[in-house]
Amino acid sequence: MVSSMARTQDCISEIENSGMFNSIPLPTNALFGTDGIRGKVGDLLNAPLALQVGFWAGIVLRNYATDLGPIILGQDSRNSSDMLAMALSAGLTAAGLEVWYLGLCPTPCVAYLASITNAIGGIMISASHNPPEDNGIKIFDAQGGKLSKALQGEIEAGLRGQLSPDLNINNCGRHYSRTELIKTYSQSIQTPLASGLTLQGMKIVLDLAWGAAVGLAPAVFTEMGAEVICLHNQADGDRINVNCGSTHLDILQAAVVANQADMGFAFDGDADRVLAVDNTGRSVNGDYILYLWGRHLQQKQQLPDNLIVSTVMANLGFERAWEQIGGKLIRTAVGDQYVQAEMQKTGGMLGGEQSGHILCSHYAMTGDGLLTALHIAALVKEANLSLGEMVDQSFQTYPQILRNVRVLDRERRLGWESCQPVQQAIAKAEVAMGDNGRVLVRASGTEPVIRVMVEAANAELVHHWTNELVSKVEEHLT
Repeated sequence: MVSSMARTQDCISEIENSGMFNSIPLPTNALFGTDGIRGKVGDLLNAPLALQVGFWAGIVLRNYATDLGPIILGQDSRNSSDMLAMALSAGLTAAGLEVWYLGLCPTPCVAYLASITNAIGGIMISASHNPPEDNGIKIFDAQGGKLSKALQGEIEAGLRGQLSPDLNINNCGRHYSRTELIKTYSQSIQTPLASGLTLQGMKIVLDLAWGAAVGLAPAVFTEMGAEVICLHNQADGDRINVNCGSTHLDILQAAVVANQADMGFAFDGDADRVLAVDNTGRSVNGDYILYLWGRHLQQKQQLPDNLIVSTVMANLGFERAWEQIGGKLIRTAVGDQYVQAEMQKTGGMLGGEQSGHILCSHYAMTGDGLLTALHIAALVKEANLSLGEMVDQSFQTYPQILRNVRVLDRERRLGWESCQPVQQAIAKAEVAMGDNGRVLVRASGTEPVIRVMVEAANAELVHHWTNELVSKVEEHLT
């Protein structure tokens, strides 16, 4: 029988001979963006990169672990997710770690299971709301939070050949299928609502975006007593997010009206975000979700300092209405990791983004679309009002336009702030609108676009300055 030490040496020899530690071509800019590593499959993202990400993530996470537990690994429905999952698992097991593979599941399921087990971290394979040809790798720490910038930097240093791996590994790791753990997550998001409250008598439409929540979301809402109507409810890697889900609400809006439903919810590809549609077919974005949930927590004295943390994208109408009822709003950079960091810094219990990433620390450490949808449905049931009536009683948004300008040149896109004509146009717009409006121009951290957002009390000003700024970006950066 071959000894354990011999097997370990054979494993290490195979790793060394494979060239796993050889650096691979990488972009000069930082590999990790606002939500992990994301890009088009076959360009930035491929099996060799995923193999090394798995290995170096494994080395870094085990170096900071007090006890050597497993890594939780999940994926969405994209055609490339299987390939990336297997490559990541190979790298993780080469680092001597045990992999608990969940298969198809929402991102918050990975984060939750990492937080309640003895896992040293979790990895989700998904490009969230991006089109089918993209994919991404999101890494979580042992508490279920997004991996810190410092640890991301260590992983990237390894990928760039700037670190020497510690090969004192006791044994090669093992890969196990642990799909039964998804039920644990499912029960965890229902439990806070189980004290006599059901969704009995409610008709709810769910747009699953052909993605990660296709099996779980309908089951959870049905178990809570709702009558459920499903759209785009098969796992389909060719159609994930295509003209559906949280970035395309029109089909859901029509379905809610046609079925005379109480509300609808649209998830993105990995179900870490959600947008709602009220009973009249009107869209209900993250600003309204934060206001309604925040007011509920405020009334129950469960919102410290009446604080909500959101991003620079939050509408001025939301901010001023929240302040009028004694609330406080702190804005961060765009990205739920920045919202989460500010919540941890301030002790905030509720935060999120207009796009539908909502974090409530009473229930979870990360954005969770399914959990958020359940709580909004429960708020409506408890209030004995329609969602439309609750929205009408909340606030009026300022007119806001967000335009995306496609800029394929990565260097030019990320360095847009050095473009003087664009900066001069922004300054001119800000002076013209004064305190009654805002301008936000930024490079997306997840897509090859520059986002131009203008909002003001006057709709004509919004249209005028949006067109002016988009024209300048197109003229000087595309």
